[in-house]
Amino acid sequence: MSKKSTTLFDKVWDAHVVREIEDGPDILFIDRHFIHEVTSPVAFLGLKNRGLKVMFPEKTFATADHNTPTINQHLPVQDPLSAKQLEALENNTAKYGISHWGLGNPRNGIVHVIGPENGITLPGMTIVCGDSHTSTHGAFGAIAFGIGTSEVEMVLSSQCIMQPKPKKMRINVNGKLGWGITPKDVALYIISKLTTAGATGYFVEYAGEVFRDMSMEGRMTVCNMSIEMGARGGMVAPDETTFSYIKGREKAPTGQAWDDALAYWKTLKSDEDAVFDMEYHFDAADIEPMITYGTNPGMGIGISQSIPTAEEAGGGKASFEKALNYMGFNESEPMLGKKVDYVFIGSCTNGRIEDFRAFASVVKGRKKADHITAWIVPGSHVVEKQIREEGIYDILTEAGFQLRQPGCSACLAMNDDKIPAGKYAVSTSNRNFEGRQGPGSRTLLASPLVAAAAAVTGVVTDPRELLAQQELVQA
Repeated sequence: MSKKSTTLFDKVWDAHVVREIEDGPDILFIDRHFIHEVTSPVAFLGLKNRGLKVMFPEKTFATADHNTPTINQHLPVQDPLSAKQLEALENNTAKYGISHWGLGNPRNGIVHVIGPENGITLPGMTIVCGDSHTSTHGAFGAIAFGIGTSEVEMVLSSQCIMQPKPKKMRINVNGKLGWGITPKDVALYIISKLTTAGATGYFVEYAGEVFRDMSMEGRMTVCNMSIEMGARGGMVAPDETTFSYIKGREKAPTGQAWDDALAYWKTLKSDEDAVFDMEYHFDAADIEPMITYGTNPGMGIGISQSIPTAEEAGGGKASFEKALNYMGFNESEPMLGKKVDYVFIGSCTNGRIEDFRAFASVVKGRKKADHITAWIVPGSHVVEKQIREEGIYDILTEAGFQLRQPGCSACLAMNDDKIPAGKYAVSTSNRNFEGRQGPGSRTLLASPLVAAAAAVTGVVTDPRELLAQQELVQA
C-alpha cells in the first residue's frame, strides 16, 4: 500500500495532535508560547481565579513591546494604563517562573522579532501568541498563529489548545524579482490580488523560486502579512537558508541535538504530489514597488499606477468610496507625488536588520525632507546594536534621522507614537485600517525602500529612481 502524500502543514499539524474530537476541533500540543503585556493579564487572572498553575513555564517566553515608549525607556512609563500592564507582566511572569525580557533587558524587543533571533523559533514547531501576527514564525516551517485571551489561559494551564484544522492553500511565485522589489512588495501584491478575505479558512504555504531565493527576514515579512488576506497563518518549508540562520543562536540546539534536529527538519516539506485545497500562481515579473491607497491591506497598487475606480476595484462601491473619503483620495489619481507627513520603519513586519539596510541604501548621501517626521524603530535591542555596528546609525544621523528604541511603536495606537488626525504616514507596518496608527490617521503601507524614498523627498516616490541616481553618482 503506497504512502499517502502530505503537505508540510499536515506533517507538522498531525505530529502535534494529542486528541481528535469527532466532528470537532483537534487538541494540539504547543511547543512555544509567546506572551506580552496586552493579552496576558486577563489570562493570568483566570489562572488565579481557578487556582491553576502554568504547566510548562519553560515553554513560555514573555517580552514587553506594545505599550512601551520608544524614547527614554530608562524613565518610568508615563501612561498609567501602559505602566500597569507592564507591571502586571513583570509580576505574573515572576510568580509563575516564566522567562521575562522587559524594558531595559538587552534581549527585549517585539515578540515576533526576538523569538527568531534568539533561536526560540524552530522548524516543525507549533507556536502561539495572543497576537495576530504570530504567523511571522511560519517562515521557519512552523505552524504559528495568533490566539485570544481565553486561549492564552488554556495554553498556560495545559500547554494545549483546541483548534479546527484549517484548509490548505499554496501560493507559488516564480521568476526573479526586479530591482528594488522587496518581500513586502511581494506580500502586498498577493493580498491585492486575493483581497483581505481571499485566504479565509486556509493555512498558506508559500512556494516557488521567489521564496526559495528570499532571506529569512524576507520570509518572516511575507508570513507576517498572511493574516491580512484572512489566512490562519503562513509557512515556508525550511531549507539551508533556514538552517544557516538558526545555527549558533542562543537557544538553538547544539552538538548531537543539532544533528538530530537537522535530520528531522530536512523532512519538513510538502511531498511532490501533495494536494492543496486551493492553489495560486504568480509571476515575479508582474510585481513592482507597492503602496496602499485605502483602508485595508488589500487596497494596494503598484507605485506607478493610479488609484482604481470602484468598478475596477470590484467589491462594494459604498465601502470603496468611504475608504477614499477617509484617505482624502479620488478615483484615477496617481499615487506618485502625493504629500507625506510621517514615515515609520519598524514593527514585526519590517523591524529587522535587513529592513534598515534597505532604508539606509536610499537615504545615504541624502537629507530627510524638512516637513517629514520620521520614526526609525528597531524591532529589538539586537537589531539596534547591529544598526550601530554596521554604520547604518551614522548614515541615518547624517541624513537627519533619529534612531529610537525598540517597540511596536507606530504600528498601532497603543503607545506614544501616534500619527495625528488627517496626517499621511508611509508605514512599513502591516495594517492601514481607519485609526490604526492613531484616531483619524491615514496610513500608506509600503516597503522600507518606499518609506525611505518618501522620507527624503516628502512625497510618494518610486525608490528605483533614487537608487538609479545613486548608481550614476557612484559610477
